[in-house]
Amino acid sequence: MTVSSEQLLTTGAVSDERPGLRLTKLGPRFGAIVHDIDLGRLDDGQVRAIRAALVEHKVLFLHDQTIDDAAQIDFGRRLGEVTAGHPVHDSGDVAPEVYALDSQDNGFADVWHTDVTFVQRPPAVSILRALVLPPHGGDTNWADSQLAYDSLSPGLRDYVDTLTAVHDGSREFGYYLAQRRKGRGNVWEGETFTDLVPVEHPVVRVHPESGRKGLFVNPGFTSHIAGVSAEESRGILDILYAHLTKPEHVVRHRWRQGDVALWDNRATSHYANRDYGDAHRVMHRITLRGDIPVGPSTGRD
Repeated sequence: MTVSSEQLLTTGAVSDERPGLRLTKLGPRFGAIVHDIDLGRLDDGQVRAIRAALVEHKVLFLHDQTIDDAAQIDFGRRLGEVTAGHPVHDSGDVAPEVYALDSQDNGFADVWHTDVTFVQRPPAVSILRALVLPPHGGDTNWADSQLAYDSLSPGLRDYVDTLTAVHDGSREFGYYLAQRRKGRGNVWEGETFTDLVPVEHPVVRVHPESGRKGLFVNPGFTSHIAGVSAEESRGILDILYAHLTKPEHVVRHRWRQGDVALWDNRATSHYANRDYGDAHRVMHRITLRGDIPVGPSTGRD
């Protein structure tokens, strides 16, 4: 059964005390609620504790935050290097570091995905803040790609360790870049983003901090497995997607005003429920610069 952060708040769960941080775990190793923290007034020890907890638990939820965009960006800068809000999307009337997801401007994310994997260096961390919420619905689900990898059969783990996948953002953002941005996106990795060139990443990613392996494919941006037939590619990806999103690999968050979620984009996929009809939903996201994904067979210097 999918774990809900709201359910665990009401039923009680295992607490985890660490210097500068008090957590309620949503599962043994996936998901946690952070208590008694004001993101606008963190000391250095709390920042270090949040970063460590994020690598361990992969997605963290904080309630009752009163920060604005500027404070959200400042918090991100204390954790890492803040990127442009998106390689392609115009930031509009918000700061260039912010990606505004507005349901009235087609700002939906109702497909399982890992943020911006269609670039060479996908973001390491995403930080999402709720601004406008529908009266009902609009929950977000996260899947633990490391737990999903660990629970594959040994033979399948050995096989997917050797595979490479192609990631392509043109299906989702190609028309937007060509028509609404006239072929000129935002500055990303020091260069203006002008073309959605497919990139290759290992199907299994070795986390640069924990060393754990996790599945690094997603229905949103992975187009196919390299070096196999189209039929084999579809079959492999279908198996991995179904396994990744099994309920025991997923936590679900019911948003309330003042909520902030941050997740390790190197170890998770997520899906925002589009079940609120014409109601309005607005979320602001920032991302932190990541590294080039490394697979089990890639090796490290």
